[in-house]
Amino acid sequence: MTRNEKTPRTVVVIDDDSGFVTVLCKRLEQAGWAHVVMKAAPRIDELAAMRPAAVAVNPAVLGPVSWEFLQQYAEAQPGVGLIVCAEQSSVAQRVRGLRLGADDWIGKPCHPEEVVARIEAVTRRHRRTAVEEVGEAGPLVTGELEFRVDRYEVVAAGRQVDLTKREYELLLLLARSDGRVLPREDIYQRVWGYAMARGDRSVDVFVRKLRHKLEAASPNWRYIHTHFGIGYRFDAEESVAAAPPATSAGEATAEAGVPAAKLAVVEPIRAA
Repeated sequence: MTRNEKTPRTVVVIDDDSGFVTVLCKRLEQAGWAHVVMKAAPRIDELAAMRPAAVAVNPAVLGPVSWEFLQQYAEAQPGVGLIVCAEQSSVAQRVRGLRLGADDWIGKPCHPEEVVARIEAVTRRHRRTAVEEVGEAGPLVTGELEFRVDRYEVVAAGRQVDLTKREYELLLLLARSDGRVLPREDIYQRVWGYAMARGDRSVDVFVRKLRHKLEAASPNWRYIHTHFGIGYRFDAEESVAAAPPATSAGEATAEAGVPAAKLAVVEPIRAA
């Protein structure tokens, strides 16, 4: 990570080894990372809500659910670096952890500087993969919108659209859906990172905000379409210009400089 990024990315450290954690957090701060320390096993949705770039976890803290946790979190958050730091482990355990979805496995005792370097390496791989996937598909340009994925930016008609990170992720998800209708539940799972609670209207609220911003930035295009009772579809459609209102004979002549009063219709004289 470079120091000039606006918002430092976050590492969640799940470990109750106070001496190791203290030194690790100091090294993370020096490298420009934000960090959160948890000394007990968190819920998957609680961890996902923190939106970390990486998680460094000691499986001993997770207890008997450690393997289940690793697998579930890796499946739920494939874009997040998952690094295991374990005191004692066999070859079979390391292989199992890596196959379940961990990106790296470090045996303790280890130097915190090495852990930071491995976190940086893992997150670089994730970011490189994301950029390569976009590159393989070609630049993402639709309507007047251009997605600059490497910068987390959207530009409309040459001007940057002011979006929050979550608004950007939601819009990018819709734009990559190839015109398919995405159910609200799927959108929430993929953007927020965990299952949507009954009655939660977060997706609708964010779509409404996105529409407002897109209409201001690109008023001649419609992008997000509602499928009532299901979800949303992205399709760039140019708005049809409204036809000019019908013009009365009086208005037309007045525009030509003839007073409308002279257009009174004279009834024909009828024979008595």
